[in-house]
Amino acid sequence: MFSEFVEEQTLLFVALAIIIAMLVYSYLADRLAGFKPASTDEATRLFNDGAFLLDVRASNEYKEGFIGDAKNIPVSDLKERLNLLPKDKSKPVLVYCLSGIRSSKAASMLVKEGYTSVFNLTGGINAWKAAGLPVAKAKSKKAKKKTSAK
Repeated sequence: MFSEFVEEQTLLFVALAIIIAMLVYSYLADRLAGFKPASTDEATRLFNDGAFLLDVRASNEYKEGFIGDAKNIPVSDLKERLNLLPKDKSKPVLVYCLSGIRSSKAASMLVKEGYTSVFNLTGGINAWKAAGLPVAKAKSKKAKKKTSAK
């Protein structure tokens, strides 16, 4: 009876198998890429423990707010600017972007370059903000002049 149903609905079962395979792949993709996903709680621990923070958003996005003293290197420039990253490739690196998509690409690049402790902030800075965690803003040139004049 079940086998008859499967024979009659072959297309349906093929679609089901594809959907299951896609779900399994999306769940395991980060693990297969060599970096670890980091929740906001894990990212906070990494931040407090002195991990290198890498913001891979565009510079105009970075100016709107960033985590701690994050280094801003857009993902498109990362390959050419690897010299700005820690020389110690075992030092933890927390990578983030707006939602976690660009940072997963950057995290994969870092793993390929030999970094062994790479974390991708799941949900990006959007998740960080949603958790009520602090975001720093770059000082304007005008504000910098005022503080240096004192």
